[in-house]
Amino acid sequence: MNYTLPFIPERPAQPRNSGITMMMDKGLSIRQVEDYLSANKELTDVVKLGFGTSYLTVNIEQKIKLYKEAGMKVYLGGTLFEAFIVRNMFEDYIRLLDKLKLDCAEVSDGSIVMPHDKKCEYINTLAKNHTVLSEVGSKEAGIIIHPAKWVSMMNSELSAGSWKVIAEARESGNVGIYRANGNAHTILINKILAKVKRDDILWEAPQKAQQVWFIKLLGANVNLGNISYDDVIPLETLRLGLRGDTFFSYLPAELNKKKIKGE
Repeated sequence: MNYTLPFIPERPAQPRNSGITMMMDKGLSIRQVEDYLSANKELTDVVKLGFGTSYLTVNIEQKIKLYKEAGMKVYLGGTLFEAFIVRNMFEDYIRLLDKLKLDCAEVSDGSIVMPHDKKCEYINTLAKNHTVLSEVGSKEAGIIIHPAKWVSMMNSELSAGSWKVIAEARESGNVGIYRANGNAHTILINKILAKVKRDDILWEAPQKAQQVWFIKLLGANVNLGNISYDDVIPLETLRLGLRGDTFFSYLPAELNKKKIKGE
């Protein structure tokens, strides 16, 4: 940090298992990645090459190399995994990971129907040689999954070998764990937290209000994902109480009294 301030919450050192920030790369150029790393290297833990963007991205191997050299986990979006699976090309997907020298992978079923046992089988196979993140929840608006099923699927996927389970929200933040207006499904989330270890969950939270909600609920070291490349530093200020929405979250009682303007 550039200077010292008291009453700033402690953040785990990298590589970390909690307080993770996952940035969603939706097609940054090599120059943009270089610029991004110069400002955000110490604040980013995981990079997702969103949905099927890796199919189109120029110099994809060079981009992945830059992220990995910066100490970040990099993986292809779950939608691309599903695109291979629906075409019966799982072995081709593994070969693609090897070709791109990716040691992380996402397993999801948000766009296609997949028996959960089969999904766990994919997780188990990939986990033998890769760090696996698996995603729970549908990408389709209006699909309701009972909280008990969320919990069961998350715990089964962790048992199958997932490093983290991702709570689906899409890049728009209006499905899965959120309502159509972007507000959190509070009852669902609380029921998940009662049965799944919080550090094992990566909550997709693309909108600022969602990031604030989770930080206030779970503290500075909540795992958050689908963060836009230009929102990583603003998110970190929310985590540290250096932005209006969380300004008083970590201050002692005597300083909290100064909430009243002019006191």
